[in-house]
This record gives sequence, structure tokens and C-alpha cells, in this order.
Amino acid sequence: MNIEIFKDKASLAHAAARQAANIIRSAISEKGAARIIAATGASQFEFLDALTAMPDIDWKRVEMFHLDEYIGIPLSHPASFRSYLLKRLINKVGINRYHLLDGERDPASVAREVGAKLASAPIDVAFVGVGENGHLAFNDPPADFETEEPYLVVNLDEACRRQQMGEGWFATLADVPLTALSMSVQQILKAQEIICVVPDARKAQAVAACFQEQVSPDAPASILRTHPRCTVYLDNDSAALLTTARPH
Repeated sequence: MNIEIFKDKASLAHAAARQAANIIRSAISEKGAARIIAATGASQFEFLDALTAMPDIDWKRVEMFHLDEYIGIPLSHPASFRSYLLKRLINKVGINRYHLLDGERDPASVAREVGAKLASAPIDVAFVGVGENGHLAFNDPPADFETEEPYLVVNLDEACRRQQMGEGWFATLADVPLTALSMSVQQILKAQEIICVVPDARKAQAVAACFQEQVSPDAPASILRTHPRCTVYLDNDSAALLTTARPH
């Protein structure tokens, strides 16, 4: 795992987007198509803006999956990750091969159907973030590091739910769903490359726990340290509690 630290989240986002664009272009050049996994949430705004502005990406040759979705949230809800991705990525660049997790359907059926498509061929790159509680996708601590199922139905812990409210997606804690569909940890690790985008001071404690302490289900994103081609992009704020990393 490689850690890159930048002065602010704008420069972080552009550096991560450059790497992401290069991976996508290379996959298309070598195989005729690229398969990607997209992350959502407030931490990904600048990265997706930068990525969608990158030149010379044939988005018609990109197939997209995503990490997670709330159970019971309609597409029209402001917090819907399907809506987020349609607005900020899919419709913006014209991706026409995408597989959205429908949180209004039977969760087990959705997990099985989309999971089979996801597992049918290698993923070229996964974009991920780190939650304030250290979660990876919606795998809250203690995360399941063992299951090989592509997608899981998971319970959201209070710290995770408070983060969603704090980011402005929900008016009250009671409005935040208790369950979600999430890509499993092992499925994320199967991606050939991983780009982890983690800006902002509110993530500093989780960054230190995941990338400086032991690899543990109690710090789910710490598992990224076992991946041979994972790059973590931090800004000075999110890296503030690291003692060994050096900024650009």
C-alpha cells in the first residue's frame, strides 16, 4: 500500500483522478473495456468532479458497479447512492453499462443478481473511501474479513449513521436507515488496483487507526494495507495524526 499526502483536497482529488484515468485508459487499450467500482459520499465530490473532467476516456467502454446502498431508500431520496452516481458520474459522462443496487427491492435478490455480474470478470480499479468509524464501504467494525460473498446485507452502527446525518444527507439520526447493501471486504480486495480517497480532518482519527495501527476488523479499512496495488490519497487534514508519512 502506498500513501500519498497533499496540501488540500483539491490537489488530492486531481492526483487521484489522474491515476484513475490512466488505469481506465490502459484497461480499455489492452482489453477493449474497463470495469470499475465507484464510491459515494461527501468525501468523493472533488475526486469525481476531477475524474469526469479527465480527457480521452471512452466512457462507453466502461462498466460500473458501486460499493453500497441503503435498504429502503427510494431513488428520489437525497441520500440515495443510485441518484448520487447517476448525477455525478453515469449521466455526466455517458456510462451506459452500470449495475445499481436497488435498495427498494428484496436485498438478498439484489445482492445475488448484481454480485453474480460483479464476480463474472476481474475489476480493473475500485474507488473507495474510509468512514469516520474506519468502515470500508458499509462494512462497519467489526467487519467480516472472511466471507467471499460479493455483496452483503449489513447493519449500520451508530457512528456510521451519525456520519451520514452530519454530512447532511438526513435531517435526524432516526431518519438514517439501520441496514444497507454493501460490497464485501474480500470482494473489494479482488480489484486489481484500489484508489482510496480520504480528505478532511474528520477522518484523521480513522486514518491513523487504519493505516498506522494493527490490521483489524475493528478498523475495517486497515485491510487495504494487505493489497499490493492500493494507493491512499490523503490531505494534510486527514493525515494530521500520522507520525511516519511524508507529504508532497
